[in-house]
Amino acid sequence: MHTKAPGRLQRLFDTIYFPIASILASFLVAGVAFKLLGFDPAVAFGGLLSGSVGSLNAWGETLNKATPVILTGLSYAIAQRCGVINLGAEGQVYIGALCAVLVGTELSLPAALHIPVVLAAAFLGAALFGTLPAIMKNRFGSSELITTIMFNYVALYFVHYMIAGPIKDMNSGSNFAQSKQMLQTAQLPRLNAMFPGVTLPNRLHAGLIVAVLALIFYSFFLFRTTRGYEMRVIGLNRSAGECAGMNIRTNTLLSMFLAGGFAGLGGACELMGVQRRIMENAFNGFGFDGVAVALLGGNSSGGIALSGILFGALKSGATKMQMKSGVPTATVYMLQGLIILFVVGKRLFDYHRITERRKTHHGKEND
Repeated sequence: MHTKAPGRLQRLFDTIYFPIASILASFLVAGVAFKLLGFDPAVAFGGLLSGSVGSLNAWGETLNKATPVILTGLSYAIAQRCGVINLGAEGQVYIGALCAVLVGTELSLPAALHIPVVLAAAFLGAALFGTLPAIMKNRFGSSELITTIMFNYVALYFVHYMIAGPIKDMNSGSNFAQSKQMLQTAQLPRLNAMFPGVTLPNRLHAGLIVAVLALIFYSFFLFRTTRGYEMRVIGLNRSAGECAGMNIRTNTLLSMFLAGGFAGLGGACELMGVQRRIMENAFNGFGFDGVAVALLGGNSSGGIALSGILFGALKSGATKMQMKSGVPTATVYMLQGLIILFVVGKRLFDYHRITERRKTHHGKEND
């Protein structure tokens, strides 16, 4: 008992300390960069804070922007838990949104039925699309790092073709490539309409509930089911999983199925709650933001939720930061990149330290 408790406390300390240190270090470096460029860092970060959490409605925008990146973060995390690197969430978001808009514009149902059917279509369509790299990995041994990135372009250009041709809104009076607007019955309701007696942000939509349910499912599936246990074992040691009789191919396929589904839900929630229709480049960046969210959150459900809110805050506060200080909104991406750079840098040091320990251990055994 006495030996386990300090180990758990140390792991908890590492889990909390290093992400926070990475965030603080990133803001420090960004502040120095702002100063060198002639901007006032205090005014810039004050605007960022005010625009993201400075009011109830600001919190609503932060949570709205956090919802899709939490779901794409889960997409990366559940695949990585099984030892698979899913860099295809960007394309899976688009496929999920496409499936959602097809069902949301062409199928007429009551809202109580229409919304879950749209979400299910988005999940299933993106999940099946997500299994394609897994099938190629199982059948031909192809690297999922390459195939998932390539499938991003397949999805992106296919969806752009669809909104410029077969499903283009011809009645909008605009020449822009865009789909028809989703029917009212397929749009996610605002939470203040669902809970009229509670003071809530005006634009906060029910996609947040979908994200919370996805986080609960992710944690339950991984740590309370046999299949989730197998995935974690395979992710930690593929050879050990094979020796234990676990089916590597089936688990790889399932992990990418769920990964695609989570990303598809991210696209559907953004579409149903905010965008209402698919437009060119409307969902760009969600997939790769999800990778950053999962890395910062340590692939845990709580960590992904918190890092997703952080990234949502950066996105929602960027405009006010620019208005108050003149710092371009694009610097938010610099902040995100710095955070991940510090997180990954720490892991590289960990890997180097573990490698050195193994070399020392093997050297002693040989002696």
